[in-house]
Amino acid sequence: MIEDKFELDEKLKHIAIIMDGNGRWANKRGLPREFGHSRGAETFKKIIEYCKDIKLNVLTVYAFSTENWKRPKKEVDSIMKLLSQYVKECEKSINKYDLCVRFIGDISVFEETLRTRIEKLQRVSANNKFILNIAFNYGGRNEIVYAANKLLSEGKEISEESLSQALYTSHCPDPDLIIRTGGDCRISNFLLWQAAYSELYFTDVLWPDFDKNELNKAINSFYSRKRRYGGLDKDSSSSDKQARKDTLC
Repeated sequence: MIEDKFELDEKLKHIAIIMDGNGRWANKRGLPREFGHSRGAETFKKIIEYCKDIKLNVLTVYAFSTENWKRPKKEVDSIMKLLSQYVKECEKSINKYDLCVRFIGDISVFEETLRTRIEKLQRVSANNKFILNIAFNYGGRNEIVYAANKLLSEGKEISEESLSQALYTSHCPDPDLIIRTGGDCRISNFLLWQAAYSELYFTDVLWPDFDKNELNKAINSFYSRKRRYGGLDKDSSSSDKQARKDTLC
């Protein structure tokens, strides 16, 4: 049974979403791809509201990858316009939703006015509790290289702990659940380091059609799983433990 609303516990603090399928949603309706991105932006706002409502600590969304620059200029321009509009809207709503907005990725490529607004938005929302990470001009491999170079430039030793602290997401826990809409079953260079122990959930639903009911399905799936982190269930019998002692699952 799909629950209508959740009281999230310590097991689920951070959800990350690969928002895929905007273009295909538009194509199915005979519309330009830009219409799909516009509809997807509305879905994004509704999901933020719902995540705030169920008291999620961290939401990370994959909005634009380093590879997405290969798309037609008209489509890229429409996405940049939507980003600029959202930043302006966010300036007015950050306190309403208690949003701590963080952009993860290389924002140095943005034009100066947009970059300045993003930096200001991050600064004025820094003390709010509900963390919203927007992965824009982001690539997981690039992030790991960035973190390693940062440590080297500071003369620090590279270890799992130090690298984690040098990543864009050092301000929040790793995602417990990663959701991808649109039917593809891969994470496409998203949070490669952070996803080491994340639960993955794939759905055929295109992002513009994703809603709180679909999110509830993903959350239900998450809570139905046993997370062992390489160990064993606490209620496993001694014989079962012996049989499975070398199993990693």
